[in-house]
Amino acid sequence: MKFLVQLARIIVGALFIFSGFVKLVDPIGSKYKFQEYFSEDVLNLEFLIPYALPFAIILIVAEILLGVMILIGYKSKLTVWSLFLLTLIFLFLTWYSAYYNKVTDCGCFGDAIKLSTWETFYKNIILIGLIIVLLLKVTFIKPIFKGKIPMIITFLSLALFLFTVKHVLTHLPLIDFRAYAIGKNIPEGMVFPADGSIAPVHDFMLEDAQADLAPELLRQEKVMLVIVYNLDKADVNGFRAIKEIGRKAKKKGYTVYGVSASFSDDLVLAKEKYNLPFDFLFCDETTLKTMIRANPGVVILNKGTVVEKKNWVDVEEIEL
Repeated sequence: MKFLVQLARIIVGALFIFSGFVKLVDPIGSKYKFQEYFSEDVLNLEFLIPYALPFAIILIVAEILLGVMILIGYKSKLTVWSLFLLTLIFLFLTWYSAYYNKVTDCGCFGDAIKLSTWETFYKNIILIGLIIVLLLKVTFIKPIFKGKIPMIITFLSLALFLFTVKHVLTHLPLIDFRAYAIGKNIPEGMVFPADGSIAPVHDFMLEDAQADLAPELLRQEKVMLVIVYNLDKADVNGFRAIKEIGRKAKKKGYTVYGVSASFSDDLVLAKEKYNLPFDFLFCDETTLKTMIRANPGVVILNKGTVVEKKNWVDVEEIEL
């Protein structure tokens, strides 16, 4: 029985650390997932949508920290009960998503691993079973270090996780698992897989008033796209920086466009107000949120391959 408990402890701890880590490096993705759950069509808790990011951060940090705590054996009873309650919440959400077909990707492993809602539900069933084993034999879970070392590791881990969150929110995700990561080729991502499932890149259109310019721009060597997925939610402090990088890029021979899902009239006013040296194209908001976790942010393309991405706070680092 002791062996079974230790095995369950390792599996649960490793799973929570991995699940938390892939979301820790990209908390904005979890924010979008919470917004989806809180929407009218799912849980109908729209009053919570403005708090989606704090919810995401708390959940991510709790998830990865509990994984660390169960492995090192710190506060065993508190940790195991917390894991049990957290997994019950996950179990309900994944059952709800699967049964009512509301959220097709629960985001439990961020963008790193995609599972269907039913696959995720059954995974949580197994996980809750392992945690019940830990609950029944919690006395077998002992600290792996003596004295205050487990406490020190826990608080140092918490500080590291919070620092990581702050860093990626200020800049960009530490690891990009999406189809628009640096080095990815967008036209290749548009090809449907042999099994007929949806292509990694879809709904990628860059439209002006007359046509979709995406095919043309994806053939060019020097393209800069300034992503402002929603003008009303954009950090206006970034417009000065993107104005300057846009001017520099044009002097270097780049084709420069802003890309947004906002209304064209509002974009025209924004261009005049901030003296932006480029016109705007339209693209689906979800696509733009997937491309870059910044508003505004800059994406550099070379024949459809993403060669650089920066949040507006870092655009001075771009080598043109």
